Amino acid sequence: MRFNRRRVQGSGFRVQGLGGFTLVEVMIVVVIIGLLAGIATYAYTGYLDRAKRVKARADLSTLAGAVDSFYAVNGRYPENSEGLRVLVPGFVKALPKDPWGHDYVYLQPGKAGPFDLVSYGADGREGGSGADADISSTDVEGKEGVKK
Repeated sequence: MRFNRRRVQGSGFRVQGLGGFTLVEVMIVVVIIGLLAGIATYAYTGYLDRAKRVKARADLSTLAGAVDSFYAVNGRYPENSEGLRVLVPGFVKALPKDPWGHDYVYLQPGKAGPFDLVSYGADGREGGSGADADISSTDVEGKEGVKK
């Protein structure tokens, strides 16, 4: 197959009969795709952080119920030295990690009640804000409207 080539002023040779994209057109498409990917990633990150916080609240609620069940059976709350390990396997199948991969913290006595369960957030340290903010069983109780 032979192509007719002719000289086009200012742009070198072009092959007639074949359509194509110029470098500028390809670069514009790449930039648009990059912008859309950036926007989608930013939006997804917000949803992921919220989902992790919701999961932590659900885990804390479940563990608080297990601690209450332990109290009902044994007439006492677990000691700090026993921690949450004493709940396995009688009250929970396994101890979950928080959504950021850290252990939940059990404190007895608690600040506002007989015990507190705490997730220290993404950074794994006390305090913080945003994704690093602490979530405690007292926060969960307040949100659900149920008090012990």
